[in-house]
Amino acid sequence: MTPTDIADDSAELLPIATGARTRAALRTLIRPDRGRAILGLGVLVGATAVGLLVQPLLGRIVDIVADGRPADALTLPVVLLLVVAIVQGVTTTLGLTQVARLGETVLARLREQFIERALQLPADRLERAGAGDLTARVTGDVARVAEAVRSALPEMARSVLAIVLTLGAMALLDVRFLLAALLAVPVQALTARWYVRRAVTVYADQRVANGAQQQQLLETIGGAVTVRGHRLEEQHTEKSAARSRRAVELTMRSVHLVLGFYARLHIAEYIGLAAVLVTGFFLVRDGAVSIGTATAAALYFHSLFGPVNAALVLLDDAQSAAAGLARLVGVTDLKESAVRLPHQRTGSTSEAAVTVDAVSHAYGPGRTVLHEVSLTLRAGEHVALVGTSGAGKSTLARLVAGVQQPTGGTVSVAEGKTAPSVVLVTQEVHVFTGTLAEDLRLARPDATDADLRTALATVHALEWAEALPEGLATVVGEGGHRLDPARAQQLALARLVLADPPVAVLDEATAEAGSAGARTLERSAEAALAGRTALVVAHRLTQAVAADRIVVLEAGRVVESGTHDELRTADGPYATLWHAWSGSRAAPHL
Repeated sequence: MTPTDIADDSAELLPIATGARTRAALRTLIRPDRGRAILGLGVLVGATAVGLLVQPLLGRIVDIVADGRPADALTLPVVLLLVVAIVQGVTTTLGLTQVARLGETVLARLREQFIERALQLPADRLERAGAGDLTARVTGDVARVAEAVRSALPEMARSVLAIVLTLGAMALLDVRFLLAALLAVPVQALTARWYVRRAVTVYADQRVANGAQQQQLLETIGGAVTVRGHRLEEQHTEKSAARSRRAVELTMRSVHLVLGFYARLHIAEYIGLAAVLVTGFFLVRDGAVSIGTATAAALYFHSLFGPVNAALVLLDDAQSAAAGLARLVGVTDLKESAVRLPHQRTGSTSEAAVTVDAVSHAYGPGRTVLHEVSLTLRAGEHVALVGTSGAGKSTLARLVAGVQQPTGGTVSVAEGKTAPSVVLVTQEVHVFTGTLAEDLRLARPDATDADLRTALATVHALEWAEALPEGLATVVGEGGHRLDPARAQQLALARLVLADPPVAVLDEATAEAGSAGARTLERSAEAALAGRTALVVAHRLTQAVAADRIVVLEAGRVVESGTHDELRTADGPYATLWHAWSGSRAAPHL
């Protein structure tokens, strides 16, 4: 079964990098810190080499005792053992510290690249993949890689060095000890091959199954009201149970895989140690080596149990981390064509601030929502998008803002003096955790407190902001002071003022305000848009009345364009909307 089979058949999962591409990406991530990598490796080599003096010193002690020499002859080897322990401890700590710092630096760089690329992904691409896939990568996969970096990577480096240098030391004692020890290698190699061939698939499938499980739980919990309303509890429960069973099945398969792995390693240890002891017996009997040398060889091989088993056992963590890393690199390595690209830019001499040329957009086969829409926004012009639900207003707004890419046609934005050139404010406003000042500075990090107060005053929010318990220093967001929807929207508009883009897009940005606060929020939006080119998805037709021009969409096509007075008297779709809307409430004061 393939990873796609495990997930929802309708989901188009984000890509997973190949092994070769993952290794190449890892080399690229390490390249800026090659010096630290070389230093850490060098110190670990030195620490391991010093540690290899323990076995010969113990063998020396055995020879002294076997020869019946005086007790004071033990002083020097014992003192040297103490010195070796101290030196090895210090150098090992230094080496592992360098390796750990390298790993954390690389991990931080990978996280930054992942977040940067994920934020650039078109919204519809994320929707096709499902929130569970991205959530699993940014949580579970990052955690796996982080755990490997913090524990497996340093231990693997030390283990491999210990194995190589120990085998070399055995050869120096007598090459026949090395040959005896190598009898364990075929079993270990076959064990490693057996494990790796199975682990790659199991862990990759397990990651995907966990993502599918999270996606189902998110959909069930997020849509709990709808699920209960349509009596779909049983179906959703069964779907959740099925995906959970699949995740548990793959987890148990990985457990059985690890148990078989350990059993084979114990067989290799028995074969190798028995071979070294038998070789030592015959060499001592023939006078080729002393008892102390045979003891040192046996101790050398015994000391390999830890590093060899650690290196092979760490294959478990390595395979799991490699599967997670491939999923992260799959996102960071997405081709530019798959992520949100900057707008096409036109020269500043053009009177058009935004040009939408024959733009079409589809969310999938048979789901076209815009059909060759063309629209021009002149510099400083405020254009209102009007239409019934599903007409394509929000989609067009997101295309102009650059949040999504059109599947056909182009969106061009005139060069501006500030970056970003276009800012989108929607009705779904997020209040970030932190002080109110920090939340505002997300739009302009170098803004002074005076700049923040000016922006708040512009959108008529300064009074309530200064009335907060600690003013601008009040913690808002999750766990902080709660802002109602209208105030949260004013905060978003204040960020728009601070960002100061030449073009602003408001997608029903006043829809969350109740009727009492609607006019206040509309005044805030008007003030924030002053002096800018604006495209406004009108939730209330009072916003359309105030616009310089109104564009009416129906079924993804522009059907009318003109001023409020022109369209109201034209007896077209807008006039119908206006009469239906104005007839249900008192006429607005214009």
